[in-house]
Amino acid sequence: MVHRESILENFKGQLGGHGHLTLTIARASMQRSLSFGVDAIMELDGTLLLDEIMQAKELLRERYDELVPLLSNHQHVFPTELYTWEHYLWACELYYSNSMQIKFPDGKLKTCLIPVAGFLNHSVYPHIVKYGKVDTETSSLKFPVSRPCNKGEQCFLSYGNYSSSHLLTFYGFLPKGDNPYDVIPLDFDVIDDQDIETDFSSWKTHMLRGTWLSSNHDIFHYGLPTPLLNHLRRAHGLVHHSETDLWKNLEIEMEVLGTLRSTFDDMMQNLGDADSIDRENADQDVKMVMEFKEQQRKIVSSILDSCSADDQNFTRDISLFAY
Repeated sequence: MVHRESILENFKGQLGGHGHLTLTIARASMQRSLSFGVDAIMELDGTLLLDEIMQAKELLRERYDELVPLLSNHQHVFPTELYTWEHYLWACELYYSNSMQIKFPDGKLKTCLIPVAGFLNHSVYPHIVKYGKVDTETSSLKFPVSRPCNKGEQCFLSYGNYSSSHLLTFYGFLPKGDNPYDVIPLDFDVIDDQDIETDFSSWKTHMLRGTWLSSNHDIFHYGLPTPLLNHLRRAHGLVHHSETDLWKNLEIEMEVLGTLRSTFDDMMQNLGDADSIDRENADQDVKMVMEFKEQQRKIVSSILDSCSADDQNFTRDISLFAY
């Protein structure tokens, strides 16, 4: 168990006995994508993250506009100069990035802001994977660990199974290493075909991860989701997808790979040149955007490499069959 009190005492010691931080310091340390500067937003042009940020800010703005008239009726309690859009956005960022679910003695889960415990960092391989619990006997908040955390080792918490875009938008950081929850969504129209007998035929959105995370790189799989591949095969006129059917229709399989290459070639172009900005002299928010785009390029590149390699193999096989 990780006890909140031990964390608190250690934190107070680091502050020289002063268990508080000023609002100015807290605000200065925050750099989430909801408050990115113009340069960072421009660098995000053409990415799905930009759409995610704009949608989140639009929703928050709607809520703020609903709240302001109510506050304006009580300006002696809620001074106008303090309840600006900028302050509201900052407060939302603070809540989203520091709140956590806690189980209370009555068994109910409640979302809380918890001083000091909120400083536990996220990892895709955390020590703590579930919510904390209030222990009435010791008057403490306990976090059960799912694996050992050695003395002196940083104890990591899971903020959730979130993509890097979500973590950057609401928490202001990108996880180190590969994030298994990073996906690139592809939207398609539903194929209306009565001959199709599969639960996947109604899927409109397919999620793609980096192919290095796939356990299936066998022929006709390419490290990509089978429902996506079969959707494209149907779109190209191939209804049955047994390995025998695919071998008999290599031309269609090459068209499927060509569609994927064209789609992800466009996506790679939208991500731009990795060396287009002087990283050393860039602002912190721009640096984070560049790092995010590098992660996206890695995923896209893995898909393009997989499609290209198998396309070349099929071209060779078709040439052999021709002779």
